[in-house]
Amino acid sequence: MTADIRKTMEGKMDQSILAFKNNLQKIRTGRASPALLDSIHVEYYGSMVPLSQVANLQLLDARTISVQPWEKNMGAKIEKAIRESDLGLNPASLGELIRVPMPPMSEERRKEMTKLARNEGESAKIAVRNLRRDANEAVKRMVKDKLASEDDQKRSEAEIQKITDRHIAEIDALVAAKEQDILAV
Repeated sequence: MTADIRKTMEGKMDQSILAFKNNLQKIRTGRASPALLDSIHVEYYGSMVPLSQVANLQLLDARTISVQPWEKNMGAKIEKAIRESDLGLNPASLGELIRVPMPPMSEERRKEMTKLARNEGESAKIAVRNLRRDANEAVKRMVKDKLASEDDQKRSEAEIQKITDRHIAEIDALVAAKEQDILAV
């Protein structure tokens, strides 16, 4: 029975780390990444859709993203949506292709971004710790309901702690890698 609890907890912790990785991709580094534009939505026949559903996003070089609209009439709308986003980007239209150059980041902005990455990491750690607490409570309930012995509880709690430590170490490594990426000029 404790195997079920462990499996469920580990699955949820893995999902938390996946969500954290996704959030990290949205944090700007000096380098361009099509994932930066994931949060931008464009009006398309009356409804707001993600940019990736109306255009092809590619990297031209380390500092430039190219946006190729699938329909010619979408160029101006896409350009306007990118310009009005809170990302501080200034797209330039070249015929049907829209170039989105990444402005170089100031030292102050880099420090803000590392702080943001650390905060995201802390949120992910809190989620993992909450999952640990839930798993420990589930094990305690099993002991209380006489479905497991106290020895099983001790073993389970030690195993749950090991899994938690492994996930927290992974989060720390991801934050450190992102900080290095941000601070690299």
